[in-house]
Amino acid sequence: MHNVTLIGMPGSGKSTVGVLIAKHLGFAFLDTDLTIQHRENTLLQDLVDNLGVQGFLEVEERAVLSVDCHHHVISPGGSVVCCPAAIAHLKSLGPVVYLRVPLRELNRRIKNLSTRGIAMESGQSLSDILVERAPLYEQYADFIIDCPPECTLEDTVADVLSRLRLEK
Repeated sequence: MHNVTLIGMPGSGKSTVGVLIAKHLGFAFLDTDLTIQHRENTLLQDLVDNLGVQGFLEVEERAVLSVDCHHHVISPGGSVVCCPAAIAHLKSLGPVVYLRVPLRELNRRIKNLSTRGIAMESGQSLSDILVERAPLYEQYADFIIDCPPECTLEDTVADVLSRLRLEK
């Protein structure tokens, strides 16, 4: 296993879970949202505001396609599944894990929807985004980890690590 990529909605815990999985595996951690901000020298929300959703997705795709690493846990933005070339590239680097979190829990976790840098059109809700992306997350995932509200962070990490061991 060269890398592991965690996909899912904003607020699904990709970064938090990813850091812990990286520690357990002895891997490095890569957050592609931070890569984008560094490359573009601006915040994600500014990119969405200035370029629109399609322009943002093009920037995201270029950044993800530039990822060339080994022994990393990769946490891309939630919209990476809207970029077929980008998600195909991540799949070529190792298994892709979908952290599936119910809408009610996502709404509880995300308090800064309008400033978080989420690739969403004006007037779209988190529910709209989930309806649009859930089939793509499921399509691209090598396996799915359900993360209901009663599931602890430790449970999620243990579930991912268990599935990764089975995939070897």
